[in-house]
Parts: sequence; structure tokens; C-alpha cells
Amino acid sequence: MGAPSVDEPVLPDPDVEEGIKYWASQPASYDGVLGGFGNGTLPRVDALGTRQLLMYLLPELCTVPSAIRPLSTAPAPTNPARRTRALDVGAGVGRVTSDVLLHLFADVLLVEPCEPFIIEALRRGRASESADASASIALDENPMAVPWKGVRERRTSVTFVQATLQDFDPARPAGRVLGRVGYGGDGAGKVDADVDVGDMDSGFDVVMCQWCLGALSDPDLVAFFRRSRAALRDPKRGLIVVKENLCSEDGGPRAVFDESDSSLTRSDLAWKEAFAEAGLQIIHEQIQLGFPEGLYDVKMYALR
Repeated sequence: MGAPSVDEPVLPDPDVEEGIKYWASQPASYDGVLGGFGNGTLPRVDALGTRQLLMYLLPELCTVPSAIRPLSTAPAPTNPARRTRALDVGAGVGRVTSDVLLHLFADVLLVEPCEPFIIEALRRGRASESADASASIALDENPMAVPWKGVRERRTSVTFVQATLQDFDPARPAGRVLGRVGYGGDGAGKVDADVDVGDMDSGFDVVMCQWCLGALSDPDLVAFFRRSRAALRDPKRGLIVVKENLCSEDGGPRAVFDESDSSLTRSDLAWKEAFAEAGLQIIHEQIQLGFPEGLYDVKMYALR
């Protein structure tokens, strides 16, 4: 990426260990991962915004008739016999997996470096396997207790991997595999010995990155994007979705370093520099609306 101007201070690179230490000190809950905004309208508004974006760009993901589902009777561009797959990186307690991805995809690979968070995500997944089928809990009522869609019936699955984004390769997933729930699981959150877990490296239809890429330095960010692009099953249909805060800019790309969690908040032009350096094309971009006042703007980018 471009060098800073002489008037701009050189920012430190994020320190992965310091970042993990900070997040490990926060509650393993929606409120903890969302900086105190986990009990209001933000989780629902955020999840619906992301779902709408994905269905707009990949309407074949719609599971019910809708205004944005293709009217054509021609075959869908994806193989209907193949289970759809998504990667959720920097996944925290599984918020995006449960509230967005499992509503649209058959299988999710959830990657998170912070141990208290991924342990809580696994607990939530295991609880969903035995959830009361008649339970009806609103997302804004008690988001941590909402059963994960399709897990109890084993129609969907989530595999849990502890790894940092600096080291994780979506095309060749590796790390500490904590378990699997739903389809291909054994009913206790463990990987079923009779199931070939080789599907971990079978590629993805969507790589989802939300509120986690600030933990990467510019070189690590570009390298991660390149690895993610190589993991897309179909380079003409697959998507890398980035949903991140934006800092302001004064005519050029810039970033702000946050000492508390050792992370970078980038401006729109800074993100676009990283996309270009990684060889990614912007397919769609839009600001997320409906968040409380006083927060950074949040923008979604769809890339391939």
C-alpha cells in the first residue's frame, strides 16, 4: 500500500498477542464482542443488512420465494447437489454464523483466535443440537439463546477452528479443531469418526470478514485477501465480504491505531488500496444503515 505522507505519523502494526489479550478480557457475549451494543437493536439490524446484501448478490441463496429470487426457471449457477459453504473469520462467539450464515448456507467453518470466545461459540452450537424444537426466541430478546438454524435437525453444520488470521489459509484450513455441530457431527459437538472432515479444505462460496480485519497489518491484510481469493470455489460467483468500520479521510487513505485492542481502523480509500493490491475487484459496496448515532460508519464491500 502507499507510503504515508510526510505529515502523517507512521502507525504501529497491530500486535496479535496484545489484541487477543484484550479480547480475552471482554465478556464472551454479544455485548462483549460488540463493545456494549449487544443488547439493543444493533445485532438484528446488522444481521439483516448482511443477509440482504448476500441475497441481493447471490439470489440463489434465498430459501423461500421472494421479490429478489430469480424468476427464471433456468438452472441456478451453483451446483444444487453440492452443499453451500461459508467461512466466518474472526467469528467471536458465533454471532454472524448464527444470525446470518446459517440462514443461507449449509455448512460454516467458524474461525476465531480468542479462546473464551470460540469456547462460547462451541457451547452455543452444542446447545442448539438439543434445543427445544418449539422454542421461539427473538434475536433482540435474548440473542445468545436463539437456537442455530438447522443444527438440531442436522441440515446445517458448523466446524470450529481456533486460529489467527495472520496464520490461517482458507484454501488449506489448519488450526486447533474444537469440534463440529449439526450435519456431520456426533450430537456432542465432536467430529464424527465416520464422517470425512476433509470438507474443511473443499473451498467456500463466501468468505465473511466482519469487524476483525483491523487486527491485521497492511501486508498481512493483503496476504489474507489473496489466500481467501484462492479458496473461492467459483471465481466467477464466489464472494469475499468485508464489513468494517471506516475512519474519516482528508483527501487520501488513512488509518487510526487503537491502543486498547492493538487494531487499525481504515478509511474507505485505505480499504480500496488493500483490495487493489490483493488483485480484488469490488462487485458492490454500501453503507450499513440503522446503527446508533456516534459510531463509526460501517461499510460492506463484496469482492472477488
